[in-house]
Amino acid sequence: MAATQVDLDHFIGRSWDRLDLAERELLYGSYLAREVYTPKTLPLQRIEAIGDSVEACVAKLQQRDLDPLNFEFVRLEPSY
Repeated sequence: MAATQVDLDHFIGRSWDRLDLAERELLYGSYLAREVYTPKTLPLQRIEAIGDSVEACVAKLQQRDLDPLNFEFVRLEPSY
């Protein structure tokens, strides 16, 4: 199933490093926005936006009134 056919909001709030293999394969190539690490954010970074580009992630963050400057954007690579 392609990521475009899945409700990506299901992944919001989850830890990106705790995605299982099937989820990682489903999201392969997508961009994830996660809060920049600081002592206040703790080492467990959560997915705050998913999109096909950084621009799509920024738009989703702005829709939720979150400042994109507080986030880093990572393209999800294959797990192997």
